[in-house]
Amino acid sequence: MEKQNIAHEPLFHISKRGTIVWWKSWIIRVLAVMAALIVCALVTVLLTGENPIGVYATIFKGAVGTPRRIWGLCQNIAMLLCVSLAVTPAFKMRFWNIGAEGQVLVGGLATAACMIMLGDKLPAPLLFLVMIVASMLASAVWAVIPAFFKANFGTNETLFTLMMNYIAIQLVSYFTYEWSVPKGSGQIGVINSDTMAGWLPSIGNHEYLLNIIIVLLLTVAMYIYLKYSKQGYEISVVGESENTARYVGINVKKVIIRTMLISGALCGITGLLLVSGTDHTITRDTAAGRGFTAIMVSWLAKFNPIYMILTSFLIVFLQKGAIQISTEFNLNDSFSEIITGIIIFFIIGSEFFINYTIKFRNSKKEAKA
Repeated sequence: MEKQNIAHEPLFHISKRGTIVWWKSWIIRVLAVMAALIVCALVTVLLTGENPIGVYATIFKGAVGTPRRIWGLCQNIAMLLCVSLAVTPAFKMRFWNIGAEGQVLVGGLATAACMIMLGDKLPAPLLFLVMIVASMLASAVWAVIPAFFKANFGTNETLFTLMMNYIAIQLVSYFTYEWSVPKGSGQIGVINSDTMAGWLPSIGNHEYLLNIIIVLLLTVAMYIYLKYSKQGYEISVVGESENTARYVGINVKKVIIRTMLISGALCGITGLLLVSGTDHTITRDTAAGRGFTAIMVSWLAKFNPIYMILTSFLIVFLQKGAIQISTEFNLNDSFSEIITGIIIFFIIGSEFFINYTIKFRNSKKEAKA
Protein backbone atom coordinates (compact mmCIF):
# COMPACT_ATOMS: atom_id res chain seq x y z
CA MET A 1 0.00 0.00 0.00
CA GLU A 2 1.50 3.31 -1.11
CA LYS A 3 2.20 5.77 1.70
CA GLN A 4 0.57 9.15 1.34
CA ASN A 5 2.71 12.26 1.69
CA ILE A 6 0.87 15.09 3.44
CA ALA A 7 2.06 18.55 2.54
CA HIS A 8 2.04 20.74 5.63
CA GLU A 9 1.68 24.42 4.94
CA PRO A 10 3.23 26.94 7.35
CA LEU A 11 0.86 28.13 10.05
CA PHE A 12 1.09 31.64 8.62
CA HIS A 13 3.06 33.67 6.14
CA ILE A 14 3.90 37.37 5.94
CA SER A 15 3.26 39.39 2.83
CA LYS A 16 3.81 43.01 1.88
CA ARG A 17 0.72 45.17 2.07
CA GLY A 18 -0.41 47.30 -0.81
CA THR A 19 -1.30 50.92 -0.29
CA ILE A 20 -3.21 51.38 2.95
CA VAL A 21 -5.55 54.32 3.52
CA TRP A 22 -4.29 56.82 6.03
CA TRP A 23 -7.07 56.33 8.61
CA LYS A 24 -6.43 52.58 8.82
CA SER A 25 -2.74 53.19 9.52
CA TRP A 26 -3.63 55.59 12.32
CA ILE A 27 -6.09 53.08 13.81
CA ILE A 28 -3.24 50.57 13.96
CA ARG A 29 -1.04 53.14 15.71
CA VAL A 30 -3.76 54.00 18.24
CA LEU A 31 -4.28 50.31 19.00
CA ALA A 32 -0.52 49.96 19.48
CA VAL A 33 -0.51 52.82 22.00
CA MET A 34 -3.43 51.24 23.88
CA ALA A 35 -1.61 47.90 24.01
CA ALA A 36 1.52 49.70 25.24
CA LEU A 37 -0.43 51.37 28.03
CA ILE A 38 -1.77 47.99 29.18
CA VAL A 39 1.75 46.52 29.24
CA CYS A 40 3.06 49.61 31.07
CA ALA A 41 0.29 49.22 33.65
CA LEU A 42 1.34 45.62 34.33
CA VAL A 43 5.02 46.62 34.57
CA THR A 44 4.13 49.46 36.95
CA VAL A 45 2.22 47.17 39.30
CA LEU A 46 4.91 44.47 39.24
CA LEU A 47 7.90 46.79 39.76
CA THR A 48 6.52 49.53 41.99
CA GLY A 49 3.11 48.48 43.30
CA GLU A 50 1.79 51.93 42.32
CA ASN A 51 -1.63 52.46 40.82
CA PRO A 52 -1.07 52.66 37.03
CA ILE A 53 -3.96 55.10 36.63
CA GLY A 54 -2.20 57.45 39.01
CA VAL A 55 1.02 57.05 37.03
CA TYR A 56 -0.72 57.93 33.77
CA ALA A 57 -2.36 60.93 35.41
CA THR A 58 1.09 62.03 36.54
CA ILE A 59 2.41 61.75 32.99
CA PHE A 60 -0.38 64.02 31.81
CA LYS A 61 0.19 66.48 34.65
CA GLY A 62 3.94 66.54 34.07
CA ALA A 63 3.47 67.45 30.41
CA VAL A 64 0.52 69.87 30.43
CA GLY A 65 -0.35 70.36 34.09
CA THR A 66 0.32 74.12 34.16
CA PRO A 67 0.49 76.91 31.54
CA ARG A 68 4.24 77.08 32.03
CA ARG A 69 4.56 73.37 31.33
CA ILE A 70 2.40 73.70 28.24
CA TRP A 71 4.67 76.42 26.85
CA GLY A 72 7.73 74.36 27.73
CA LEU A 73 6.16 71.38 25.97
CA CYS A 74 5.47 73.44 22.84
CA GLN A 75 9.02 74.81 22.87
CA ASN A 76 10.54 71.33 23.09
CA ILE A 77 8.22 70.04 20.38
CA ALA A 78 9.29 72.92 18.14
CA MET A 79 13.00 72.22 18.66
CA LEU A 80 12.65 68.49 18.05
CA LEU A 81 10.46 69.17 15.02
CA CYS A 82 13.03 71.58 13.59
CA VAL A 83 15.78 68.94 13.73
CA SER A 84 13.38 66.37 12.26
CA LEU A 85 12.66 68.70 9.35
CA ALA A 86 16.40 69.03 8.82
CA VAL A 87 17.11 65.30 8.54
CA THR A 88 14.01 64.48 6.48
CA PRO A 89 15.22 65.54 2.98
CA ALA A 90 18.39 63.51 3.46
CA PHE A 91 16.51 60.45 4.71
CA LYS A 92 14.00 60.67 1.87
CA MET A 93 17.01 60.62 -0.45
CA ARG A 94 18.28 57.53 1.44
CA PHE A 95 21.27 59.50 2.69
CA TRP A 96 21.48 58.43 6.33
CA ASN A 97 22.46 61.66 8.05
CA ILE A 98 23.21 60.62 11.64
CA GLY A 99 25.13 63.85 12.21
CA ALA A 100 22.30 66.24 13.03
CA GLU A 101 23.44 66.38 16.66
CA GLY A 102 26.82 67.76 15.64
CA GLN A 103 25.35 70.04 13.00
CA VAL A 104 23.05 71.63 15.59
CA LEU A 105 25.99 72.09 17.95
CA VAL A 106 28.11 73.76 15.27
CA GLY A 107 25.24 76.11 14.40
CA GLY A 108 24.78 76.92 18.07
CA LEU A 109 28.52 77.48 18.46
CA ALA A 110 28.53 79.95 15.56
CA THR A 111 25.57 81.77 17.14
CA ALA A 112 27.29 81.96 20.52
CA ALA A 113 30.48 83.25 18.90
CA CYS A 114 28.57 86.09 17.26
CA MET A 115 26.81 86.96 20.53
CA ILE A 116 30.04 86.98 22.52
CA MET A 117 32.32 88.76 20.04
CA LEU A 118 29.89 91.08 18.27
CA GLY A 119 27.17 91.61 20.86
CA ASP A 120 28.44 95.04 21.89
CA LYS A 121 29.76 96.04 18.46
CA LEU A 122 26.78 95.72 16.10
CA PRO A 123 23.24 97.11 16.19
CA ALA A 124 20.59 94.48 16.95
CA PRO A 125 19.20 94.05 13.39
CA LEU A 126 22.65 93.59 11.90
CA LEU A 127 23.70 91.28 14.74
CA PHE A 128 20.70 89.03 14.16
CA LEU A 129 21.44 88.93 10.43
CA VAL A 130 25.06 87.94 11.07
CA MET A 131 23.97 85.28 13.57
CA ILE A 132 21.48 83.75 11.13
CA VAL A 133 23.99 83.63 8.28
CA ALA A 134 26.81 82.33 10.49
CA SER A 135 24.76 79.55 12.09
CA MET A 136 23.28 78.33 8.81
CA LEU A 137 26.61 78.53 6.98
CA ALA A 138 28.56 76.72 9.70
CA SER A 139 26.08 73.85 9.91
CA ALA A 140 25.72 73.63 6.13
CA VAL A 141 29.49 73.28 5.74
CA TRP A 142 29.54 70.67 8.50
CA ALA A 143 26.85 68.67 6.69
CA VAL A 144 28.25 69.02 3.18
CA ILE A 145 31.65 67.54 4.07
CA PRO A 146 30.35 63.94 4.32
CA ALA A 147 28.00 64.64 1.39
CA PHE A 148 30.98 65.60 -0.81
CA PHE A 149 32.84 62.40 0.00
CA LYS A 150 29.71 60.30 -0.45
CA ALA A 151 28.91 61.85 -3.82
CA ASN A 152 32.45 61.63 -5.18
CA PHE A 153 34.02 58.63 -3.46
CA GLY A 154 31.08 56.53 -2.25
CA THR A 155 32.05 56.72 1.43
CA ASN A 156 29.72 55.45 4.16
CA GLU A 157 27.67 58.48 5.18
CA THR A 158 26.36 56.84 8.36
CA LEU A 159 29.80 56.45 9.92
CA PHE A 160 31.07 59.73 8.48
CA THR A 161 28.24 61.86 9.87
CA LEU A 162 28.35 59.99 13.18
CA MET A 163 32.06 60.73 13.61
CA MET A 164 31.46 64.39 12.80
CA ASN A 165 29.26 64.53 15.91
CA TYR A 166 32.21 63.77 18.16
CA ILE A 167 34.35 66.43 16.52
CA ALA A 168 31.57 68.98 17.01
CA ILE A 169 31.21 68.04 20.69
CA GLN A 170 34.93 68.52 21.27
CA LEU A 171 34.90 71.86 19.44
CA VAL A 172 32.10 73.09 21.69
CA SER A 173 33.95 71.78 24.75
CA TYR A 174 37.09 73.66 23.72
CA PHE A 175 35.36 76.97 23.14
CA THR A 176 33.21 76.74 26.26
CA TYR A 177 36.49 76.45 28.17
CA GLU A 178 38.03 79.38 26.28
CA TRP A 179 34.96 81.59 26.81
CA SER A 180 34.17 80.35 30.32
CA VAL A 181 33.30 82.80 33.07
CA PRO A 182 35.25 82.79 35.32
CA LYS A 183 38.13 81.63 33.18
CA GLY A 184 38.82 77.93 33.50
CA SER A 185 35.43 77.04 35.00
CA GLY A 186 34.30 75.30 31.81
CA GLN A 187 30.94 77.09 31.90
CA ILE A 188 30.06 80.13 29.81
CA GLY A 189 26.96 81.02 31.77
CA VAL A 190 24.24 83.24 30.33
CA ILE A 191 25.64 85.22 27.40
CA ASN A 192 25.09 88.99 27.49
CA SER A 193 22.83 88.72 30.52
CA ASP A 194 23.12 92.45 31.17
CA THR A 195 22.42 93.75 27.65
CA MET A 196 20.54 90.73 26.19
CA ALA A 197 22.37 91.41 22.92
CA GLY A 198 21.64 88.60 20.46
CA TRP A 199 18.65 87.30 22.39
CA LEU A 200 15.66 86.60 20.19
CA PRO A 201 12.82 88.92 21.20
CA SER A 202 9.73 87.70 23.03
CA ILE A 203 6.26 88.15 21.58
CA GLY A 204 4.00 89.52 24.27
CA ASN A 205 4.73 87.67 27.48
CA HIS A 206 5.50 84.40 25.71
CA GLU A 207 9.22 83.75 25.65
CA TYR A 208 9.11 80.82 23.22
CA LEU A 209 6.37 81.97 20.87
CA LEU A 210 8.77 83.29 18.21
CA ASN A 211 10.62 79.95 18.14
CA ILE A 212 7.34 78.08 17.69
CA ILE A 213 6.15 80.38 14.88
CA ILE A 214 9.46 80.04 13.02
CA VAL A 215 9.36 76.24 13.21
CA LEU A 216 5.72 76.10 12.07
CA LEU A 217 6.60 78.23 9.03
CA LEU A 218 9.55 75.95 8.29
CA THR A 219 7.26 72.91 8.56
CA VAL A 220 4.86 74.29 5.95
CA ALA A 221 7.76 75.32 3.72
CA MET A 222 9.38 71.87 3.94
CA TYR A 223 6.07 70.14 3.16
CA ILE A 224 5.62 72.28 0.03
CA TYR A 225 9.27 71.82 -0.95
CA LEU A 226 9.22 68.03 -0.73
CA LYS A 227 5.77 67.50 -2.24
CA TYR A 228 5.45 70.13 -4.96
CA SER A 229 8.90 71.40 -5.99
CA LYS A 230 11.13 70.00 -8.71
CA GLN A 231 13.95 69.55 -6.22
CA GLY A 232 11.63 67.58 -3.94
CA TYR A 233 10.79 65.31 -6.87
CA GLU A 234 14.50 64.80 -7.60
CA ILE A 235 15.09 63.87 -3.96
CA SER A 236 12.36 61.20 -4.19
CA VAL A 237 13.75 59.76 -7.43
CA VAL A 238 17.31 59.59 -6.08
CA GLY A 239 15.95 57.90 -2.95
CA GLU A 240 14.12 55.28 -4.99
CA SER A 241 17.04 54.49 -7.30
CA GLU A 242 20.18 56.41 -8.16
CA ASN A 243 20.45 54.53 -11.46
CA THR A 244 16.92 55.55 -12.42
CA ALA A 245 17.73 59.14 -11.47
CA ARG A 246 20.77 59.13 -13.73
CA TYR A 247 18.75 57.54 -16.54
CA VAL A 248 16.20 60.36 -16.49
CA GLY A 249 18.95 62.98 -16.47
CA ILE A 250 19.17 63.92 -12.79
CA ASN A 251 22.62 64.93 -11.56
CA VAL A 252 22.82 62.67 -8.51
CA LYS A 253 25.97 64.26 -7.07
CA LYS A 254 24.42 67.70 -7.27
CA VAL A 255 21.22 66.51 -5.57
CA ILE A 256 23.15 64.86 -2.73
CA ILE A 257 25.26 67.94 -2.01
CA ARG A 258 22.35 70.38 -2.39
CA THR A 259 20.11 68.35 -0.11
CA MET A 260 22.73 68.10 2.61
CA LEU A 261 23.34 71.84 2.39
CA ILE A 262 19.64 72.35 3.11
CA SER A 263 19.70 69.75 5.88
CA GLY A 264 22.70 71.38 7.53
CA ALA A 265 21.26 74.89 7.21
CA LEU A 266 18.08 73.80 9.01
CA CYS A 267 20.19 72.27 11.79
CA GLY A 268 21.93 75.64 11.99
CA ILE A 269 18.56 77.34 12.50
CA THR A 270 17.85 74.89 15.33
CA GLY A 271 21.17 75.76 16.94
CA LEU A 272 20.35 79.45 16.58
CA LEU A 273 16.94 79.03 18.21
CA LEU A 274 18.37 76.99 21.07
CA VAL A 275 21.22 79.37 21.86
CA SER A 276 19.65 82.73 21.04
CA GLY A 277 16.01 81.99 21.78
CA THR A 278 16.00 79.42 24.58
CA ASP A 279 19.18 78.77 26.57
CA HIS A 280 21.17 81.97 25.88
CA THR A 281 24.31 79.91 26.29
CA ILE A 282 26.14 76.99 24.67
CA THR A 283 27.27 73.69 26.16
CA ARG A 284 28.11 70.30 24.73
CA ASP A 285 24.60 69.19 25.77
CA THR A 286 22.73 71.97 23.99
CA ALA A 287 21.37 69.59 21.33
CA ALA A 288 20.31 67.21 24.15
CA GLY A 289 20.09 64.14 21.92
CA ARG A 290 17.53 65.71 19.58
CA GLY A 291 19.67 64.82 16.57
CA PHE A 292 19.12 61.13 17.26
CA THR A 293 15.51 61.36 18.45
CA ALA A 294 14.68 63.27 15.24
CA ILE A 295 15.54 60.15 13.24
CA MET A 296 12.69 58.29 14.92
CA VAL A 297 10.31 61.25 14.56
CA SER A 298 10.98 61.55 10.83
CA TRP A 299 10.76 57.81 10.19
CA LEU A 300 7.52 57.33 12.14
CA ALA A 301 5.94 60.19 10.18
CA LYS A 302 6.95 58.58 6.86
CA PHE A 303 8.99 61.71 6.06
CA ASN A 304 5.83 63.83 6.04
CA PRO A 305 6.52 67.19 7.78
CA ILE A 306 2.89 67.63 8.83
CA TYR A 307 2.72 64.22 10.50
CA MET A 308 5.99 65.04 12.26
CA ILE A 309 4.10 67.53 14.41
CA LEU A 310 2.16 64.60 15.88
CA THR A 311 5.14 62.30 16.32
CA SER A 312 7.20 65.11 17.89
CA PHE A 313 4.33 65.82 20.28
CA LEU A 314 4.11 62.16 21.29
CA ILE A 315 7.84 61.82 22.01
CA VAL A 316 8.14 65.07 23.96
CA PHE A 317 4.89 64.44 25.85
CA LEU A 318 6.20 61.08 27.04
CA GLN A 319 9.59 62.53 27.98
CA LYS A 320 8.07 65.35 30.03
CA GLY A 321 5.60 63.03 31.71
CA ALA A 322 8.30 60.50 32.53
CA ILE A 323 10.32 63.14 34.36
CA GLN A 324 7.29 63.94 36.52
CA ILE A 325 6.86 60.25 37.36
CA SER A 326 10.38 60.11 38.77
CA THR A 327 9.80 63.24 40.83
CA GLU A 328 6.36 62.51 42.25
CA PHE A 329 6.76 58.81 43.05
CA ASN A 330 10.41 59.05 44.17
CA LEU A 331 11.48 56.63 41.47
CA ASN A 332 14.77 56.78 39.66
CA ASP A 333 15.04 57.85 36.05
CA SER A 334 15.34 54.25 34.89
CA PHE A 335 11.68 53.48 35.59
CA SER A 336 10.41 56.48 33.63
CA GLU A 337 12.69 55.51 30.75
CA ILE A 338 11.30 51.96 30.87
CA ILE A 339 7.76 53.30 30.50
CA THR A 340 8.77 55.62 27.65
CA GLY A 341 10.73 52.85 25.95
CA ILE A 342 7.82 50.39 26.07
CA ILE A 343 5.43 52.87 24.49
CA ILE A 344 7.89 53.86 21.76
CA PHE A 345 8.67 50.18 21.11
CA PHE A 346 4.98 49.45 20.50
CA ILE A 347 4.63 52.48 18.24
CA ILE A 348 7.62 51.44 16.16
CA GLY A 349 6.32 47.86 16.10
CA SER A 350 2.98 49.05 14.76
CA GLU A 351 4.76 50.06 11.55
CA PHE A 352 5.25 46.35 10.82
CA PHE A 353 1.49 45.79 10.75
CA ILE A 354 1.04 48.89 8.61
CA ASN A 355 3.52 47.65 6.01
CA TYR A 356 2.88 43.90 6.20
CA THR A 357 -0.05 41.57 6.71
CA ILE A 358 -0.07 38.14 8.36
CA LYS A 359 -2.10 35.46 6.56
CA PHE A 360 -2.93 32.20 8.34
CA ARG A 361 -3.28 28.90 6.49
CA ASN A 362 -6.68 27.34 5.81
CA SER A 363 -7.93 24.76 8.30
CA LYS A 364 -8.32 22.14 5.58
CA LYS A 365 -5.31 19.99 4.83
CA GLU A 366 -4.40 18.99 1.34
CA ALA A 367 -3.00 15.56 0.77
CA LYS A 368 -0.87 14.43 -2.09
CA ALA A 369 -0.79 10.84 -3.23
